[in-house]
Amino acid sequence: MNKAELIDAMAAGAGLTKADAKKALDAFIGATTDSLKKGDRVALVGFGSFSVSTRSARKGRNPQTGKEISIPAKQVVKFKAGADLAKGIK
Repeated sequence: MNKAELIDAMAAGAGLTKADAKKALDAFIGATTDSLKKGDRVALVGFGSFSVSTRSARKGRNPQTGKEISIPAKQVVKFKAGADLAKGIK
C-alpha cells in the first residue's frame, strides 16, 4: 500500500473526503516527525510505538573492493508493533 492508497482507505473508512484524509495523514506524519526529532517516543496503544535509537559508529567493508570503511554513528527510527496489530495479521 502506498500513500495514495492509504489516503483512499482512510477516506472510505472514516467517511472523509480524500483531501481531508490527506490533510489528516500529513498532520500525523508531521506531528510524529516533530516528536521524534525532540527525542520523544510516539505510542499508539494497540498499534505500536515509534522511537529514535542511536546506531553506534562501526567498521564495514565496501562489497565491490573489499576495502575497510568507517560507518559513522547515526540516529535511526524504530517501530515496535503493538499487541492488537500483531494479533491482527496472524
